[in-house]
Amino acid sequence: MALADPPSASIPDSASLGRSDPWTATDAAALYGLDRWGDPYFSVGARGHVMVQPRGDRGGSLDLVELVRELQGRDLSLPLLIRFDDILEDRLERLHGAFERAITQYGYDGRYQGVFPVKCNQQRHVVEQLVESGRRWHFGLEAGSKAELLIALSLLDDPDALLICNGYKDRRYIETAILARRLGRQPVVVIEQADEVERIIAASSALGGAPFIGIRAKLSARSTGRWGSSVGERAKFGLSIPDVLSTVERLREAGLLDDLRLLHFHVGSQINDIAVLKDALQEAGQIYAELTRLGAPMGFLDVGGGLGIDYDGSRTATAASTNYSLQNYANDVVATIRECCEPHGIRPPTLVSESGRALASHFSVLVFDVLGAGGHGEAVPPAAEGEALILRNLRDTHAAIAAIAAERTVDGQDAGERGVVERLQEAWNDALKFKEDALNAFRLGYLSLPERATAERLTWASCQAIARQLEGLAADTVIPQELQALPAALAGTYYANLSVFRSAPDTWAIDQLFPVLPIHRLDERPTRLGSFADLTCDSDGKIARFIDRGQVKPLLELHGLRPGEPYWIGLFLGGAYQEVMGNLHNLFGSTNAVHIRLAAGGAYRVEHVVRGNTNAEVLEAMEHDPDLLLERLRLASEQAIGRGDLAISDARRLMAHLRASLEQTTYLEA
Repeated sequence: MALADPPSASIPDSASLGRSDPWTATDAAALYGLDRWGDPYFSVGARGHVMVQPRGDRGGSLDLVELVRELQGRDLSLPLLIRFDDILEDRLERLHGAFERAITQYGYDGRYQGVFPVKCNQQRHVVEQLVESGRRWHFGLEAGSKAELLIALSLLDDPDALLICNGYKDRRYIETAILARRLGRQPVVVIEQADEVERIIAASSALGGAPFIGIRAKLSARSTGRWGSSVGERAKFGLSIPDVLSTVERLREAGLLDDLRLLHFHVGSQINDIAVLKDALQEAGQIYAELTRLGAPMGFLDVGGGLGIDYDGSRTATAASTNYSLQNYANDVVATIRECCEPHGIRPPTLVSESGRALASHFSVLVFDVLGAGGHGEAVPPAAEGEALILRNLRDTHAAIAAIAAERTVDGQDAGERGVVERLQEAWNDALKFKEDALNAFRLGYLSLPERATAERLTWASCQAIARQLEGLAADTVIPQELQALPAALAGTYYANLSVFRSAPDTWAIDQLFPVLPIHRLDERPTRLGSFADLTCDSDGKIARFIDRGQVKPLLELHGLRPGEPYWIGLFLGGAYQEVMGNLHNLFGSTNAVHIRLAAGGAYRVEHVVRGNTNAEVLEAMEHDPDLLLERLRLASEQAIGRGDLAISDARRLMAHLRASLEQTTYLEA
């Protein structure tokens, strides 16, 4: 029977749920991994609240729960996306600091100059903050489309900052980049397709000037992980080595070789194994050296994106982690390129990276509320007179389980853990058999619907009773596989006030793992296992994969809900890609968002508030006219009034509700 089948992935250690030893904030940090993936920005405070250290180890912290309460007081309802601009700036500092240390350590006769890929998070306040915070390092932007190019041109006013132009390019895109160079910008048009060469030559001839030019090379080095197929001979972008040589000669013929300044490569997003990067760097370093030998002035080597983050804190070469640190990454880039250039007597290039995920992931936290929870009760229904034999058998089974618990309580200690497990196993087998008998009897018409409900409630009560006894066994007790699956069978579904497709689309699309945990009550031992279901009418609208030290667990340790009290959950490390790739499934729109900055004396400033979509806005996005919608419903209400089906007062109330709904958030309100 499916109830007893083990789940497809390992379940959490359910034995810890029912223990009576003290529970501390340290235990919570270890359980949910904050002491690993959260360092140095997130931790658990003594009150059991998640604490945010936006400046890392430089000091200053905020109580996330108190922050949410105060933001709600500013009429910012959940779900709420909280962006910590200090974290974004701290990530920039750490990235540049790592490269500066590596450059000093290896005596590298060059510098580092990064860019942010706008596709990672195109929100205006985010890009503006990065440009402003990165100005001291001449930090630039990378654009992959015309629209992103317009963003970059309007914001990037530093003449020393790079504007890397990637993606597919038509004549207008190229001409815009050429004219931007005259504007005082540093656009680098990266040739990613062979047919772009002639368009660059034609546009340069027509305008009497050229952009800085880069070449993206397809490397033979293999990558790993989810994006491993984005490199190699069948990669979507880049030139093969024969095409690179042809491009150099064509640029020479056109008199544009002096504008070839950059070599670019990319080995996939979220590189989890540093060995992949080392192989790619060695190959790219040799290509760079050969391009200089062929007469190109060069000067820049763009190692692309891929700098990963440790989502689960395991520090392993798995999809949700990395087996290297930020400093390891910078050291390998600097040391490898230096080793490639020195034998050729070539001055090392300015190193460029397009690190988006590593910069933006940490700075935003999505907080959502739980609307309710579903699960199986443990109450035993009262017996009815003349009850069917099948139901009496289930009652006897439940009583036998209770007797085992009573015996253990009287004895003060278990006479034999193995004997207890065997008796619990036998009782569970009986419960399953009697439930199956009840289902068969119902199908044949011998049991009524209320009797079937009683059978199921008795089965679940037996399941709960067995699970409680398993929690009290010694840690080294061998428990059969069927009984190990009981916590999963008893797990509840927590109904979340969010849309996975809007706020965390990668959890659905590519099984991305994000840290998810309660942001309060962490000083209490969690007593339940559960997963999350979102508001959409889609069975895929769920979060049912959670981090577990390099592995994946289908259930998360959670607390029981308390009447009248909120239960707030945080989704962390989702600042990259989630906002820009979210969709309007079921017409759930963007959430409220707020930018927070630390202030003096432990206070904070609300820098920006971005209101989430209203129902009217998402309707307009689908080309529905809210005014026309209201008018149609007004006419329908007039017809109902005329038929006598609707009172005028009720019609007025209906139209008032409709008008108010159009101006409200797409999410549920408290």
